[in-house]
Amino acid sequence: MRILIYGGSFNPPHMGHVRSANVAAAALEPDSVFLVPAAIPPHKELAAGSPAVSDRLAMTKLAAAEVSGGEALDIELERSGKSYTSDTLRQLKERYPEAELVFLVGTDMLLTIDQWHEPEAVMALASIAVFARETDTSGAVEKKARMLHEKYGATIYVLAGEPVEAASTDIRELLPQRQGRELLPASVYEYIIRHRLYGARPAPDWLRERAYAYLAPKRVAHVCGTEQEARRLAERWGQDVEDAAEAAIVHDITKKLTMEEQLILCGKYDIILDECELANEKLLHARTGAAFAAELFGCPAHIVQAVRWHTTGRPDMTVLEQIIYLADYIEPGRSGFSGLAELREAAYQDLDLAMELGLRMSLEEVRSKGQTPHRNTAEAQAWFAARLKARGLEPVSWTADTPIPE
Repeated sequence: MRILIYGGSFNPPHMGHVRSANVAAAALEPDSVFLVPAAIPPHKELAAGSPAVSDRLAMTKLAAAEVSGGEALDIELERSGKSYTSDTLRQLKERYPEAELVFLVGTDMLLTIDQWHEPEAVMALASIAVFARETDTSGAVEKKARMLHEKYGATIYVLAGEPVEAASTDIRELLPQRQGRELLPASVYEYIIRHRLYGARPAPDWLRERAYAYLAPKRVAHVCGTEQEARRLAERWGQDVEDAAEAAIVHDITKKLTMEEQLILCGKYDIILDECELANEKLLHARTGAAFAAELFGCPAHIVQAVRWHTTGRPDMTVLEQIIYLADYIEPGRSGFSGLAELREAAYQDLDLAMELGLRMSLEEVRSKGQTPHRNTAEAQAWFAARLKARGLEPVSWTADTPIPE
């Protein structure tokens, strides 16, 4: 029986780890491949802002599923103190006394392995597998392997195959910039985004692909248009363009659900509905969509709130909330209703003017159908009207004669 052991901080585990483990497994044909995340790496400190041990273990389990025969072990996470390899190998030898343990290391690690804690124990307990880089023209790996064999009796397997160049440090820096997705297993990336580890923000194309899957096909064009408009408005009003795009992409994520399905989500997320919302299912998707996006994609509070208020509005909305409200209203696919041209012009001229007009149009539309507008919309319109008055501005004139499309 042969067991391949691959240790590291896995902070996060990336495609380089997965490929290295698979190449080594193909060469050595082990019965099992154990990925072992360290609790406290002995040679370096974990980076500031690193996720909890439970998150690193969860990510390592996801990465291990991409490795032939792979399994994540929490053996080092359960121990106190620094995660010394010699201690780990002793524990594994006790569990698998008849097995050949093979410890997988990188080139740099092999060259310094005799400086580790208890190097003689490491090489007595396990064989060492190492990748020989094609750039190693001096034969440093082979020389080191011979020296370790002579000094410690070590068995060294030198493996062919260049590992994928990926560094966890670089990935951690890329994730907040909505980059680095291609360097991670898909399941690991999704976990990172859902939990917003490392300050990660989702790549727009990744978010679109997943959010669109929840939409009715005819709504995709509207969501695309809303994102396009939200980006332009965010740039005009000095807001984070990518945050505006993120909110726009997810703003209608539960729009296609039936009333029964909306109520199920309301129960799941402890959303308490008022009488107006219970009477009008079109209002519910903003509330359930905000909660759903927070759970599914880890959307932060300011984006969640922009989704939450994009249908009714509210007094004293943030600029991002106003942008999503207006982008939903005036996106390029909208046409054929009164006040649209005036609203589009106002949206890039003065947000207070645009919000007051948009809210007033919404109130008139609801009343024209014999329905009672939600109080949040009425209060929001009154708030923006008062703000215009305080600024000495007159509301934009508009006559309702053509209904607003949904």
